[in-house]
Amino acid sequence: MTVATVPTTLTPRSYQEEIFSKAQQGNVIAALDTGSGKTYISTLLIKWIASQDAARGKLIVFLVPKVALVEQQGDFISKHTPLRVRQFHGGTAVNIMDRSKWKDQLEKSDVLVMTAQIFLNILTHSYCTLKNVSLIIMDECHHTRKNHPYNGVMKEYFQLSGQDRPKIFGMTASPTWSTKRPEEALATLEKNLDAKVITVKQHAEELHYHSPKPIEVVRAFPPPPEAFLEYPVPSIWSRFDRSKIPITIDIPWDSLLVRYDVTKHNLGPFAAELFLHSDLQARVVQLMQASNENEMEILRMQYLSVSEEGMMDTAKKIAPEILDLHEILLEYQPFLDFHHEKEDLPGPWAFNMDWCTPKVRVLIEILIAHHTPQFQGIIFVEQRHIASCLAQVISRIPQLKGMIKCASFVGHGSDDSGTGGGMRNSRQRDIVKDFRDRKINLLIATPVAEEGFDFPACDLVVRFDSLQHMVGYVQSRGRARHKDSTFVIMVQEGNALDMLRYKAFIDSEPEIKQLYHSLLNDRPGDNEDDDSDEVCATDLAARERFVVPSTGAVLSYNTAIGLLGHLCALIPSDPFTPSLQPRYTGDFTSTLHLPTALPLPREHLVYVGPTKGSKKEAKRAVAFLAVKALYVLNVFDDYLLPTRSAKDHEDVDGRPVEDVSNVPAMMDVVVRDPWTLGPRMWSHPVSVDGRRIAALVTGTPLRPVELSWNGKTLRTHVGEVIEFDEDEERRQRALLQDYTDLGLWWCVSSRPRADPLSCYLIPTYADSCQPNFDGMERLLEQPHGSYDWTAINESHYDHVLIMNNKEHGRPYLIHRIRRDLSPMSKPPAGSREDGFPTFRDYYLQKYTRRGVVPEIPFDGCLVEAYHFARQTSAAYHLPHTEGADVNMNAVDDRPFFLPFAFCRWFSMPEDMFRLYHFLPRILHRVSDVWRARGARADLGLPPIQDNLFIEAFTLPGAGAGYNNQRLETLGDAVLKLGASVHLFNKFPHRHEGQLDALRRQCISNRTLLARAKENGLEHHLTGEKQNIKTWRFIVSEGSPCLDGSRTDRRVHRRMARRSLQDCMEAILGASYLTGGLSMALQTGTALGLNLGGTVPWSLRYSRPPHSSSVPALFLDLQKKLGYEFHRSEILLESMTHPSFPSNSASYQRLEFMGDAVIDLVVMTYLYNKYPRATSGQLSCARARAVCAPVLASVAIRRLGLHNLILMNNTELSMAISKYVPILETTSTQDIVMQSWAHDPPKAISDVMESLVAAILVDSAYNLDKTAAIVETIMEEILEVLSPDMRPDPVSELMVWTARSGCRRICLQKSRSRAESKQNDTVCVVVHGVTVAGPVTASNLPVARAFASERARVVLQDVTSDRALGRLCDCGTPPSPAPLTLVNDLDDIISDDIEIGFATLAQRMLEELVDPANPDEQEAKDDSDDEGGSSGEESNENWISAEESDDDWMSIELDYPDEGSLDT
Repeated sequence: MTVATVPTTLTPRSYQEEIFSKAQQGNVIAALDTGSGKTYISTLLIKWIASQDAARGKLIVFLVPKVALVEQQGDFISKHTPLRVRQFHGGTAVNIMDRSKWKDQLEKSDVLVMTAQIFLNILTHSYCTLKNVSLIIMDECHHTRKNHPYNGVMKEYFQLSGQDRPKIFGMTASPTWSTKRPEEALATLEKNLDAKVITVKQHAEELHYHSPKPIEVVRAFPPPPEAFLEYPVPSIWSRFDRSKIPITIDIPWDSLLVRYDVTKHNLGPFAAELFLHSDLQARVVQLMQASNENEMEILRMQYLSVSEEGMMDTAKKIAPEILDLHEILLEYQPFLDFHHEKEDLPGPWAFNMDWCTPKVRVLIEILIAHHTPQFQGIIFVEQRHIASCLAQVISRIPQLKGMIKCASFVGHGSDDSGTGGGMRNSRQRDIVKDFRDRKINLLIATPVAEEGFDFPACDLVVRFDSLQHMVGYVQSRGRARHKDSTFVIMVQEGNALDMLRYKAFIDSEPEIKQLYHSLLNDRPGDNEDDDSDEVCATDLAARERFVVPSTGAVLSYNTAIGLLGHLCALIPSDPFTPSLQPRYTGDFTSTLHLPTALPLPREHLVYVGPTKGSKKEAKRAVAFLAVKALYVLNVFDDYLLPTRSAKDHEDVDGRPVEDVSNVPAMMDVVVRDPWTLGPRMWSHPVSVDGRRIAALVTGTPLRPVELSWNGKTLRTHVGEVIEFDEDEERRQRALLQDYTDLGLWWCVSSRPRADPLSCYLIPTYADSCQPNFDGMERLLEQPHGSYDWTAINESHYDHVLIMNNKEHGRPYLIHRIRRDLSPMSKPPAGSREDGFPTFRDYYLQKYTRRGVVPEIPFDGCLVEAYHFARQTSAAYHLPHTEGADVNMNAVDDRPFFLPFAFCRWFSMPEDMFRLYHFLPRILHRVSDVWRARGARADLGLPPIQDNLFIEAFTLPGAGAGYNNQRLETLGDAVLKLGASVHLFNKFPHRHEGQLDALRRQCISNRTLLARAKENGLEHHLTGEKQNIKTWRFIVSEGSPCLDGSRTDRRVHRRMARRSLQDCMEAILGASYLTGGLSMALQTGTALGLNLGGTVPWSLRYSRPPHSSSVPALFLDLQKKLGYEFHRSEILLESMTHPSFPSNSASYQRLEFMGDAVIDLVVMTYLYNKYPRATSGQLSCARARAVCAPVLASVAIRRLGLHNLILMNNTELSMAISKYVPILETTSTQDIVMQSWAHDPPKAISDVMESLVAAILVDSAYNLDKTAAIVETIMEEILEVLSPDMRPDPVSELMVWTARSGCRRICLQKSRSRAESKQNDTVCVVVHGVTVAGPVTASNLPVARAFASERARVVLQDVTSDRALGRLCDCGTPPSPAPLTLVNDLDDIISDDIEIGFATLAQRMLEELVDPANPDEQEAKDDSDDEGGSSGEESNENWISAEESDDDWMSIELDYPDEGSLDT
């Protein structure tokens, strides 16, 4: 950007120009009051920096301490500059593990506005360096102290040499926190920021005019009374005995009592009761409604039609003491809940100001005194529950009704109470907006509102609670910045300490400002690193800093604790798993205890740090030590990340991965094809049942191919080069073209081709492969047939083709000449012509066109013939696929009677015209084999069976009679297991969460597509439609082989990007079926997939040669399995829950691999048992078998694993004990079909999966042995599975709505309680109308299932107001394969938005529906009496064949009269 392009719309005031000018000269901290336009100055500085040559190509970073400021400051900069501004905070930032996305975002940005922690993270992981930053602006920079992220950023700043450092501009209204030693505080801030504090000096009067001070008032209030005798209601505390509440019910009584007393002291008994009632009510409701186990039972009972008594029994499981407490709270509801009407309350219960403290009464007086019609104010309190209760009390006060509309405003922090909990960002934004729009005129706020939020200037600001520090005083006062605004400090009478503190603030402020001016010319003497967290000089000198040499990622004392927290946060957990966070013990020598769920040797789970001068420094030091050690163990990668994003351009083995983000959804590709012309043409004999009939000619030498069809065995043989006559070559080549074109017209396509053909089927001499040009010439003398019937006798009946000149292009097979019939004869009963007086009358009616009456003879004989059905499909069935052959002759049961005078006969021999009937399938088969063998050689693949290889390379849109979708589904399971085993062994110290993220990268669509492109897979795919009404074997205009001088074995095609990803997995599936897992490993390695190499697992991973004894606890389990473990420790690990203290690891890593083992075993079983099941049917059946409830049922009923799990958690034990009888009494059929209605503790299915993995590991990775055991223990489950199983409710809803054409449906997710950490509630919304829900369950998948089931019932009910037919106006259903709605490279597509739901629904519909049956289509075409062509099928999403080398013309353009079908 140049100076000329920088807009000049900002017009600064003089005092702002003064600060801006100083900022240009060096690093400064602008100390200006709230409302003085500091952001305005920073924007001027941004524009100036952007215009400097030295800043070209560098970023400008605007840091803020709070999320709310990101959008506020980012919007301001975007509005006033043309720069590319990106905003990032915790809720919107790119995942820190997504390196490529961060790279993309940074490259597309000029200015980054973000929270400081986000910026520190990207510096830590080397996504960006400060050398690439020209300017850092820090809003509210007084936070640059102690361990704040601002300080962490500056510590990296000081690592650079002077010329590499970015400019620093700090902004604050309160540079010091304390009135004690302000010189030292300012010096520390200046040193931390490498900047000097400045304020306005020359234009102070202007600043004062535009940023006036409010009227400051101290208002005293009497202390609260010892007792509130006027309060008429007994305390809630007095109504129950909390000692009788079961200790298993987690209510922090001591904490509640402290808060109750604080509220009563500050606000009075009514507010205290209000707090207690709200808090207890929230907890009781949570216990009654959020008892997820009970709620789950009720939902399940409703679905399974359990009696009301059964549901009552479930409800009775709630503790009676809780029910009693609930009844007590309900009694107080009318009195305390201000949402209820109060007119019916007794007089003594009407709200009374005597129920409030004198402090509240004084506050009310202040509000009344300062109220105006345009009034706006803020009351600052210190605690959240005080803010909430005070807002409700003020809303009750009669004197303020109609004057004050108030709301509480608090921070995000978590709180386990019902009142005073944290507030979400969205709620904060809503309140700020309402306050700005004057829908609210009074906020009761905690210190979170002191800075960072864009509040309008207030008429009144009240400090209800004591001031604690200078920053709070200055910042809250800054909210009252009108000339006539009032700032009230409330102080209790006789509280000398509060008054002294307040006076110190007032007295020190002028001194501090004077200090600004005195320091204007005093730059700090050095820039050495400093820590304001009371770190002694010795500790500072001993601090280390580690930089990863290969990436530049930085480990420091400030980032180490956060990195460990991030690592542990990724460990999968369930509700019964203890908190998986690092634990620090000790004081000045800290000991770090890492969670035992981390798969580390015992010596690496505990670290002892060096002795330090403070507890915090000791904690940082031991964390630093641990992260360095874990990096060496490969727990952290070279970017100091515990895992990498699937979008990184490097795979888990360090090999580069091509960026495929720019690959279009529909690709124009060049595909290898054998059919071409060339200077040399090969003639390949073709035999039927061993007898040579003709020759197949093309410009490519072809290997022999065999095809069985309709009881015939067809073979092509090794060819030889055609010996053209040098003088006659041009004419002879034309004969090849004309003869084949004629054969196609009579026998295949019913229309001649104008384009040059790329292959020919021609007669040859009996003793050679050379073309019989004389025979071809004789046939071509009468291309439309002969009217000379003298040569035809009875021996030719049923062996000669004829054609009716009134039905040009419709061949018949002559049956006999009926000399006993004439046009004037009466048609026999039951004939096609029956119903007409004579045959002639029938002919007149049939052949009259557009009023033109044909000449029909009165005499002459008739010809009895049968329709000779043309070949309309090139599809064939592979030997390993099922499919019924069709009658190639397609002889109609009833003959046709044709006027002899209209008929002409075709002299092509019967063997030849019947062979032409096979020609499309022969060409299809030859193409498949030629491409398959070429692909195998080009890709370096092992000897996969030809037919499986062909199936793997055939796309669904081809309509070939088979496609790669079944193999893709099988290959997906093979890839998942192969990657799992590789990762499990490659990263022995990474936990399940890390391994899962790495596996997602290995099997992601992006990785598969990248490897497919790298291998050139698209050049070998078969996607041409096999409906051959359009003959594809032609040479396109402009092809270099058109003149026969050069060979071009390529054709242009258009296919979906998604087809490459599917083909990669299909090849794996084909290799697995051919040679088991060993061949799959060879294939995957050749394709570049992360399977660990070609060495078989049994050789790669060894085990002890002899069995070792296992604990007696597991002897019976070995008998049930029929397997003896060689390594007892692996069995012990598989049974150990994370809650159990043990020297062995927990089962989580094994569970990661066991899931993949079971997945492959079940899929292999289904694939082999149901050869005609579609990909979607296989996936649906597999999902039924491998879900948690089904595996839990097997674990309990077949193996008794619930008695063997090693755990140390009472709640988990109780939950398992509760679910055991349910699973024991639920039949196999029911648990499979209704699995979604069950939710047993996940630990049961987890241990089942880990046990399977333990068998695989212990057997030296013998998959066959492991699979046999899995099939045995899951025998009952597998027998229930079938392809036609009803899908789960979500899938069923998706498929049904997709078939109906509705594209505006979604599953909206929410949280049943504000304090919930995860969504657990679902509503089904159709066209903006909620048709089911909210449904709350123990977890989100269960809620989705129940909500979807309810929604489908409602939508299918035609009598309902919410029937789909009444709600949906999407129009007709979409075509079978519409264009991709959502990027198929996104491995996770959300169904909580309409387009995501529609995409998933359409994909599911495609998978579940059978591909078009080519035989059915052929029969349909053959039944067309008139022989007319129907319109070309609509384009598939998978591929559309295109023939022109130069213009990429779509094949549909051969029929311009039928309209364009271009999608």
